[in-house]
Amino acid sequence: MCESSYRPYQMLKREIRRWDLVLLLINSIIGAGIFGLPSKIYALSGIYSIAALLVCAVIVLIIVFNFAEVASRFDKTGGPYLYTLAAFGKIPAFVIGWILLITRISTYAALINLLATYLVYCYPPFQGQIWRAAIISGVTLLLTLINFIGVKSSTRVSNGLAIAKVLPLFIFVIVGFFFIDTSLIQTSQSYPSSGEFATSVLVLIFAFTGFESVLVNTGEIQNPAKNIPFALILSILCVAVFYDLIQVVSMGTLPGLATSNTPIADAAQLFMGSGGGWLITVGAVISISGTLNSVMLVGSRVPYALSEENQFPGIFGRLHRKYQTPTLSLLWFSGVALLGSLSGSFLYALSISVISKILIFLTVCGALIKLRRNKRQPTSYFKLPWGHLFAVGGIFASLWLLFSSKTAELVDVLITTAVGLMLFALYKLFIRRSEEKD
Repeated sequence: MCESSYRPYQMLKREIRRWDLVLLLINSIIGAGIFGLPSKIYALSGIYSIAALLVCAVIVLIIVFNFAEVASRFDKTGGPYLYTLAAFGKIPAFVIGWILLITRISTYAALINLLATYLVYCYPPFQGQIWRAAIISGVTLLLTLINFIGVKSSTRVSNGLAIAKVLPLFIFVIVGFFFIDTSLIQTSQSYPSSGEFATSVLVLIFAFTGFESVLVNTGEIQNPAKNIPFALILSILCVAVFYDLIQVVSMGTLPGLATSNTPIADAAQLFMGSGGGWLITVGAVISISGTLNSVMLVGSRVPYALSEENQFPGIFGRLHRKYQTPTLSLLWFSGVALLGSLSGSFLYALSISVISKILIFLTVCGALIKLRRNKRQPTSYFKLPWGHLFAVGGIFASLWLLFSSKTAELVDVLITTAVGLMLFALYKLFIRRSEEKD
């Protein structure tokens, strides 16, 4: 990959088709957390966890409808970063882009360490720091190669992993329905307190997130004005139904659901034997792998998007001549993610993941109102009926989520933002002095 192999600022290939995007979104939303989710919400709300799921789905759909309109207005790479830039200017946009980048790195580091843990569980000889480092390095190099040779190869892998991660859960639901003990689903249970129910909804909302980061890859999506709204709404509806079915089966087959750390695996082992538990464990490994590929695909485009708007060094905007991938951006992301994964230095940033998502939701809902006021409107985009009403609803939902979050997480976000702004100021100062010398 010599210097002559690159051409600066060429268009990315639009090779993410409509159904590729649906699977990519499902792959990003359904992560490793689903394997522990049923017990968490059941412990809080009991049988009314089903109602919590429905309330959560409505809230998420309100936010997703906002994303559907705003995203359909853009055809470049950047997602929420680009929406913020168009609506609110450079500084807020950089903050969103910076937080997106840091959370992608920290998410990757956390997930790949979790993957190594699962692999050690499946194959005990992999124990030890050397094996862990080898697993982390090997998987990272493989994913880097897949993403280097083109977005088509990455989406093919993503499609395969999305299907493979859903299949064990689908088997769990289908088989589990025949073993549901209705006596375990007692409608006479007392109502949860408002606080417990609200906490259930809050926990569930973050089980639906991940869709917002996929939109960073808009520059590689075919016909984004039509395909993004379709894929967003369909994927959220599919995930909502799937989560409901998983919760029903878990409640009806696992007597000690509220206290289980691995509820789906425990339930599967009860009605399918040890093979069922093994199936779910393999499903968890595949699920993590699929999410890692999505994180790599998205994360490697964030420096590229920032460089396109002169908020990151221009070298990150260069594309490979043959594969049309932002190779330097990809190599930088995978290198930093690998170092963070091996050292654990980025794991602290996981604490900002929750609030960063809320800030993105809040910004995008606000952007809908702001962008509708522009005199120049796109010729073709998804215009949401009662858009302002949905935007206000999304803003209120985001504010509720923000005020429900932990103060410590907000402090971490402020620190991360301050560091990013300092680096941004230093970069701009460097550029200005370079221009003065010229």
